[in-house]
Amino acid sequence: MNALSPFGWAYAAGAGLRNALYDRKWFEVHSLGAPVISVGNITAGGTGKTPVVALVTELLAENGEHVCILTRGYGRREPGKRVVVSDGSSILADAETGGDEPVELARRLAGTAVIIADADRVAAAKFAREEFGVTCFVLDDGFQHRRAARDLDIVCIDATDPFGGGELIPAGRLRESPANLRRADAIIITKAEAGTDIGKLEQEIKWLAPAAAVFRAESSISGFVELSAFLEGGQKGRPPALPGPAFAFCGLGNPEHFFATLRRAGAELAATQAFRDHHRYTAADIDRLTASAKAAGATAFVTTAKDAVKLEPELFSLPCFVAELGTAVLPAEAFQALVLDAVQENR
Repeated sequence: MNALSPFGWAYAAGAGLRNALYDRKWFEVHSLGAPVISVGNITAGGTGKTPVVALVTELLAENGEHVCILTRGYGRREPGKRVVVSDGSSILADAETGGDEPVELARRLAGTAVIIADADRVAAAKFAREEFGVTCFVLDDGFQHRRAARDLDIVCIDATDPFGGGELIPAGRLRESPANLRRADAIIITKAEAGTDIGKLEQEIKWLAPAAAVFRAESSISGFVELSAFLEGGQKGRPPALPGPAFAFCGLGNPEHFFATLRRAGAELAATQAFRDHHRYTAADIDRLTASAKAAGATAFVTTAKDAVKLEPELFSLPCFVAELGTAVLPAEAFQALVLDAVQENR
């Protein structure tokens, strides 16, 4: 308990009432007109949800689906405006207009999916079907967005901080009670490679959600790409290791996991700097980072794809690299079958 706990209790009461109204069907749930896979979480920020969204999208696209990712696009300049981040072949928005995570997904998926940022996912789905002929949807950050019907509800739980301090926002990081995991069809323990007692966490999850399938996701770094090449979408400049000691920086919900993942990959880090999640970088930020990096003896910078879409290469006097992060959900065959079956059974 802390000074903000009473506010957390009020938040919990509001979230509980809203869920009860949906459970009792007093609030309407809308069909999106095509199969829907939702990927969400119960804690704010840093659960490793975005790589899972990308993985699910790739699975569906590889099996012939024309996929649309529906996202709110947190942190964008005009949150009430609908923005087509990708039409399935080209990236049509930058991080300021479309949001950093949607643009990161657009670059990562490279023409695999339509991506639409819109707070009204129901209206956006209708638009996507009419304009792009999509055959299924991936609902990004959809666990609390109960207005949209879904055929498979996937929840990501961070192995390094599974229940956000045990209190609801703003006292902790929980967005709703862990008891509500019973709504989930599948639960993925993300960052499993960094967890301390995954077996115990699995038991707790199975007690909370006995009907849900439980998977583990592991993160790794496959290589690095120069910032300019990353932003241009090219394939050049992809060294397997960084050129000497690097200064790592990021604006993530869980920055320490990124730094730890770099070290596990063998990167030598001279120093690190964490910014708030979804941070928008200024020229002054880069100047301060450069001064800190040189003082620490770094010969290069390294950051994430989510951060890279908000950076300008010409502002850096030291080489800047983007870490290529990969996520594997295990057991892979069971997870693939769960996703594909959900789509096929709900045509």
